[in-house]
Amino acid sequence: MVPQQNTRPAAGIPRRFALLSVATALATMALKAWAYWLTNSIGLLSDALESSVNLLAALIAVYALTVAAKPPDEKHHFGHGKAEYFSSAIEGLLVLIAAALIILSSLDHLQAPHPLQQLDWGLAVAAAASLINLLTARALKSAGRRFRSIALEADAAHLMSDVWTSVGVAAGLGLAWLTGEYILDPIIALLVATHIVWSGLTLIYRSVHGLLDAALPAEDNAGILRVLEKYRLSDGVDFHDLRTRQSGAHRFVSLHLLVPGDLSVKAAHDLADRIEADIQAALPGAAVSTHIEPLDDPASYHPSGPMPTEPTQRPR
Repeated sequence: MVPQQNTRPAAGIPRRFALLSVATALATMALKAWAYWLTNSIGLLSDALESSVNLLAALIAVYALTVAAKPPDEKHHFGHGKAEYFSSAIEGLLVLIAAALIILSSLDHLQAPHPLQQLDWGLAVAAAASLINLLTARALKSAGRRFRSIALEADAAHLMSDVWTSVGVAAGLGLAWLTGEYILDPIIALLVATHIVWSGLTLIYRSVHGLLDAALPAEDNAGILRVLEKYRLSDGVDFHDLRTRQSGAHRFVSLHLLVPGDLSVKAAHDLADRIEADIQAALPGAAVSTHIEPLDDPASYHPSGPMPTEPTQRPR
């Protein structure tokens, strides 16, 4: 039986935010390429390279969100939410590739620094690109939290990384402009590359963590336990084998519910329904499945063993 997800985030809305990221990447890539053309700065080139990665990553995010929005089917009982983790992991790898390209270019310019030109215009164009990135990153971060989308959160983190990269490049180039020490340009690019590597590794770590079916965050699990403790006190029930996981925007909860043995099947069913509804109220959109067992049977307290391939469900 396919677990029913109580509510789903509006599928088209996260995808629209991802399309906003695509438009932003196109605009900033063009602006930063123009800034590089004006100045011949390897630091601004590194900034433009990161923006080109942003474009490819945004396109991947659009595809991943389209796949993740598909409903569960016979081959994918828990939906397609994990497509977002693949998107985030690929974005992390692309970030590392961009960092490698920046390092190679920087080492070449470190050996033979060259004068920069039209830095005033170049920095003004780069500042405009950074402002666009900043506004888009804030919008994506808010949407990612609202729709529990790691793909949007990864895109927001990447764009914010791009903003800080641009700030560092601009500060360093301003210093090079004032002092005439043009060797600062490739040094700045190397520092940018180091920052980008850290950003890419962080994205990959989060993606792998999600693909390994990690439990929900502590605050989510605490909310579930508060609901269960309330029923333990008011209805004399007990529970064990509480298991949680997340697949993209979807959260899954399964548990064994121990009820008084003299309850009728209907009464136990209704009680489980109320508990599931309260858990879903605490975790909007969560798919909750319970397995009912008699409270007075010692065998009910035995652990169910290794993690099942799907949450245990009580018969309906």
